[in-house]
Amino acid sequence: MTSRDAISPGNTEKANALRSAWILEGPTRVFLGAATFLVVLLLWEGAVRVFGVAEYVIPKPTVAIAALIENWKLILYYGWITSVEIVLGFIAGGLGGILLAIAVHRYLVVEAALNPLIIFFQIIPKIALAPIFLLWFGFGLGPKVLLVAIIAFFPVTLNTIAGLVATSPDLGHLVQSVGGTRSQYLWRVQLPNAMPHIFAGLKIAMTFSVIGAVVGEFTGGSEGLGYLILFSSSQVKTPLLFAALLAIAALGLVMYYAIVLLEYWMVPWERHLKQHQMQNIQWPR
Repeated sequence: MTSRDAISPGNTEKANALRSAWILEGPTRVFLGAATFLVVLLLWEGAVRVFGVAEYVIPKPTVAIAALIENWKLILYYGWITSVEIVLGFIAGGLGGILLAIAVHRYLVVEAALNPLIIFFQIIPKIALAPIFLLWFGFGLGPKVLLVAIIAFFPVTLNTIAGLVATSPDLGHLVQSVGGTRSQYLWRVQLPNAMPHIFAGLKIAMTFSVIGAVVGEFTGGSEGLGYLILFSSSQVKTPLLFAALLAIAALGLVMYYAIVLLEYWMVPWERHLKQHQMQNIQWPR
């Protein structure tokens, strides 16, 4: 290879694409995210110190982290309860959403019968359902899990339907030409093709599930991180309140990135396709 070839626009663009792919997939992505979070904490600490904000209004991050460490047993226990509510509700809502989306897409009679009902429940504010579930099912685990499941249900359903519809009709003709059935086309072609859409819905549903669990604990809970926030607020224990908020944020991040890792493992072809597309883009100078 000559020096002229080494600095040709095509090679330069390919090198840039490879570098971009490494940033998106490599440990640099984790480092950049952690560095940004650290900068936010430093800005928060500096702003509170410079403006002299009272601790009962906004505590310094160091104070909140100290409260988190001091009350780690209580926060760990309440975090476990909130985690159970999130995971159970997310699994129920996610699986129910995927199965309903498949049924709606596969059978026109199901779509005609249930589509208005799906839209109707989507319009209802989910937070308004929390006191109703509390009235029906009491103060136990059930109403929180049910609220999380309903919140997680709709993003997964809508994204799964969008993914199934997005499959190219040419693939259907191909399956039909080799003697494949409509069910084989659905399970072997459409569903794998819809996996990126499904995981997009699952990631949205996971963030909503954390919110749903906390809201459920706000309305009728005696345990969990949401209850700890209410208790801390009533006792004006602002450092403990912010410690609970940090714990909820950390819990949500862990669960969100668990879905990201699951997608990384289950949908490798989407990642390879994106890398291939990036490597073949030739931007004009």
